[in-house]
Amino acid sequence: MAVDQKAEVEGRSRPAPRARRAQGEERRCGWCRTVLPAQESVGRPRLYCGQACRQRAYEQRSATAKAGLSADVVLVTRAELDGLQDRLYQLRCAIEDVQTLLTEKPTKAELERSLADLVRSTGRLDRLWLNGRQAG
Repeated sequence: MAVDQKAEVEGRSRPAPRARRAQGEERRCGWCRTVLPAQESVGRPRLYCGQACRQRAYEQRSATAKAGLSADVVLVTRAELDGLQDRLYQLRCAIEDVQTLLTEKPTKAELERSLADLVRSTGRLDRLWLNGRQAG
């Protein structure tokens, strides 16, 4: 019997294999999302920046297992969800502004201003992490 089949029979599931990262792609802590330092030694890659983050991740896994939730469930407060929806709406508006401007004959300054707004909206989303860290 294969290891995967044996784990399923015993009621356990094996974690999915991790995808390989592209050369130069930064790794982030599995809990706080800070950038991990480049790995200089051989061995298993670090998943967390420190023991505190490893412990918080363990506590989260334990709590979701006790509640009967799957590992991929994300719980957010109503305020966090509203903030995310607001940011996505701002991004959509910025994209529509650029699209509208492109149908006209914009000046270079108008195009630069509109694209700067689009980049600013995207940047705010890029700094958003939903695991308890404050969004930018």
